[in-house]
Amino acid sequence: MPPTPPLLADTRRHFFCDCGVGLGSVALASLLARDSQAAPDTAPKPAGGILKQFHHAPKARAVIFLFMAGGPSQLEMFTPKPKLNELSGKPIPQSFIEGKRFAFLKGTPNVLGTKHTFDQYGECGMDLSDLLPYHRGIVDDVCWVRGMKTDVFNHGPAKCFVNTGSPQFGRPSMGSWVSYGIGSASSSLPGFVVLQSGPRGPRGGAALYSSGFLPSTHQGVPFLKGPAPILDLKSPPGIDAKKQGEFIDAVKDLNGLRHAAVGDPEILTRIAAYETAYQMQSSAPELMDLSQEDPKTLGMYGVEPGKPSYAANCLLARRLVERGVRFIQLYHTNWDHHGGPTENLQKHLPEICKEVDQPSAALVKDLKQRGLLEDTLVIWGGEFGRTPMGEVRESVGRDHHIDAYTMWLAGGGVRRGHIHGATDDIGYSVTENPVHVHDLQATILHLLGIEHTKLTFRFQGRDYRLTDVHGEVVKDILA
Repeated sequence: MPPTPPLLADTRRHFFCDCGVGLGSVALASLLARDSQAAPDTAPKPAGGILKQFHHAPKARAVIFLFMAGGPSQLEMFTPKPKLNELSGKPIPQSFIEGKRFAFLKGTPNVLGTKHTFDQYGECGMDLSDLLPYHRGIVDDVCWVRGMKTDVFNHGPAKCFVNTGSPQFGRPSMGSWVSYGIGSASSSLPGFVVLQSGPRGPRGGAALYSSGFLPSTHQGVPFLKGPAPILDLKSPPGIDAKKQGEFIDAVKDLNGLRHAAVGDPEILTRIAAYETAYQMQSSAPELMDLSQEDPKTLGMYGVEPGKPSYAANCLLARRLVERGVRFIQLYHTNWDHHGGPTENLQKHLPEICKEVDQPSAALVKDLKQRGLLEDTLVIWGGEFGRTPMGEVRESVGRDHHIDAYTMWLAGGGVRRGHIHGATDDIGYSVTENPVHVHDLQATILHLLGIEHTKLTFRFQGRDYRLTDVHGEVVKDILA
């Protein structure tokens, strides 16, 4: 018998690029063939994924994580502290910093007050500063988590910790765990999509949305700015749909022979990658065409037609949810306001707040008016907060702070207009209802119908999970 035809690694890119399907990131993140993973015909049930049924009835079917990369200052935006202003310029008591580590602060730094004004809004009475005027319109649709805590105070590992449950690079991201567990409702788009805005990408890069040791089909797919979101997606001249379809069928047959011979599950990923990319040739351009949106909707988000932006990405996130994408992650930089020449509290914090305030609020309002907020979980926040003490650089800013900061959640089964947690008089420590990063991750999975201790993957002799050996569902924030 002739040997089974091998599919050499160095021919994959050649095949793909010649036909313009766009293997790159799509091959790493498109959906597995559904036939071998079909869920039983019971309700509720996942749309694919390793779980045959949800662990419990889900409240959310999709997640939009608005990730503010760099660490937003809760003290300028969400938590007014009169005592902080009163003590501004005075050395912080040693009892606060004894035994603590900071990214840059040394010695005994001075307390730093804020110059921004606060007021209370909505029936819940949430405090918001003058930096977030549009957030005033969503205060009673949002659950405000004021007692966030994390373990890691440097950007790359801290971002990795929020996104993967570990400060060590190489673990699967939250979106990958979700895709692995319950799959996606879309057959023509990836289940996990990444959108980026700001002057650069987030520190940590692709590791933040990697599938790690999970099958690479669950990798987050970064969509590029502009009308061509996926590289090599458009067919080259001379290749029509019939020829491309024949090519896809031929590669599928070759890969099928190879899989029958060696049983490597990554070959199934490769098969599905070609098929999904083929579907995306029509679905992706239509998705990115914001000219289809009503001008009133574009104005609500603050989208400038033809201009890539955080606002455009928020609108794209809504469109992705409508098309069945399970997990959408938006990264927006730069929130690292130490007091440097390009990231300071005086000029750059107001600028970045203006960039995200209107679109973030518009996303919540838009989902709500379309009936999508009820089962779409929206999360806003960064990898940590900022210190109550000032850091002296070109101007006075704030260092990274892991012991107390604010995030917010909306829709998808969380309580509306609820303020959860509190901090001390200067915003240094959590005094009521602390929520650790692992608790947040456990709660997100819970809202999706997943018990975080039961979604595991065997790797290197042990069972791994998103929350490692930690995490408790924050029941008080559930609707």
